[in-house]
Amino acid sequence: QVQLVESGGGLVQAGGSLRLSCAASGRTFSSYAMGWFRQAPGKDREFVASISSSGGNRNYADSVKGRFTISRDNAKNTVYLQMNSLKPEDTAVYYCAQRSRMVVSTNEGEYDYWGQGTQVTVSS
Repeated sequence: QVQLVESGGGLVQAGGSLRLSCAASGRTFSSYAMGWFRQAPGKDREFVASISSSGGNRNYADSVKGRFTISRDNAKNTVYLQMNSLKPEDTAVYYCAQRSRMVVSTNEGEYDYWGQGTQVTVSS
């Protein structure tokens, strides 16, 4: 079965950087789009970024544009989220997710598999 395992979360000061990784297994990674979502305490889960199966198309939430970069290495079955200029409002549990299609999506209902999440805490 498909497994997604996130890593790289932690505590960082405002203005700092973190890189999240998500290792996938269970089916052909290069055939499917991937996404990152996050959920802050007391809030609904929200879209952060998505990347197509080839990596040629990416999209971002307005709140992270210019600060976060999603990328993937299909040879390593891994998707990344580079987070720069972090703000306290970026504090959340970050989840990676996999679609069963090649194209990007901002809709969490269109993702079929989810990781367990990794905590990111940004102190002011």
